[in-house]
Amino acid sequence: MPDFRKWRKEFPILSKSVYMISNSLGAMPRGVYGELEEFADLWATKGVVAWEDWVPMVQSTADMIGDIINAPKGTMIMHQNVSVLQHVLISCFDFRGKRNKVVYSDLEFPTVHYNWKAREKDGANVVIVESPDGVHLPTELMLREIDETTLVVPISYVLFRSAFIQDAKAIIRRAHEVGAVVILDAYQAVGTIPVDVQDLDVDFLVGGSVKWLCGGPGGGYLYCRKDLIPKYEPKSCGWFSHAKPFDFDMDPIRYHPGIMRFMGGSPGVPALYSVRAGYRIIQKVGVKAIRKRSMQMTARVVERALEMGLVVNTPCDPAVRAGTVSVDFPGAERACDELIRRKFIVDYRPRAGIRISPHFYNTDDEVEAMMDEIAKLRARPRRRK
Repeated sequence: MPDFRKWRKEFPILSKSVYMISNSLGAMPRGVYGELEEFADLWATKGVVAWEDWVPMVQSTADMIGDIINAPKGTMIMHQNVSVLQHVLISCFDFRGKRNKVVYSDLEFPTVHYNWKAREKDGANVVIVESPDGVHLPTELMLREIDETTLVVPISYVLFRSAFIQDAKAIIRRAHEVGAVVILDAYQAVGTIPVDVQDLDVDFLVGGSVKWLCGGPGGGYLYCRKDLIPKYEPKSCGWFSHAKPFDFDMDPIRYHPGIMRFMGGSPGVPALYSVRAGYRIIQKVGVKAIRKRSMQMTARVVERALEMGLVVNTPCDPAVRAGTVSVDFPGAERACDELIRRKFIVDYRPRAGIRISPHFYNTDDEVEAMMDEIAKLRARPRRRK
């Protein structure tokens, strides 16, 4: 087992708190200071000429993610966030034909639901598969709904509330059998469980950097299978989607031949700088090692939670549980606020509870301290009104 403790010095917040909220915002690496200083120095010294350095970063930064998820060069691009990327991808589809079915579950992140439901007025037939328990989503329920009328299946690899790992490979295989495509949201997966886009044979993958990759806001990313890139022409586009953006012509758009056709407008350059330090650390530590360590820590959280009589809204089977354990009990939302006040940083989500997400930089002692603190809060007498 690698020595994970050596990485703790790279994350300043760990000296001041028990930080277990990487499912929402990973701890900031110390290296971000230098990255953002480099951005400021380029702007200050080169002015507009700095774009010569900044524009190539859209793909070079995405290629760093590509190294983590085994994506070939030229198949990834950085963008603003998953909400925008869903909108860009949705604009590629035509819902007017018989193949207009969109299949996902009621456990998806709301941004996916909002975007796809909005396309019902354009002819999309949105079918939402219901989870039987609010935690798991049996694969057979998804497979049953994917048929020859299905156009696209936009699903999460890891469900945000329960950390349930979907059998993405089986769903992708079924979608391809009937001629549908899959948009895989890997936000809660990349950086904490191994993801291999080529092994999955996924059509599109979207995600962001602020969680398990320890990057800053605005670092969304898109993968498109190489053979599909020329097939799709997003209606939601911008000048960077053009084959020659600096021609500034006013004719109908000629799409960039490569992945840049999904780009849209000018990139958010500071965001690119804010994500790179985290990517480098994840690459060095290795996701397989992170996954092994995560399984150990989350298993202990589950064990302690069950001993305490908490409701565990997360799979108990470690094989289908990603990096988060959601625990609930009466007063959990107030307890979460108090935990944060005491520098035990977690969060609370309705129908999930308190989400506890140890990452590779956390220790066994911190796991025990977190659960001890929850036990103390549950034992504290409630104030009378």
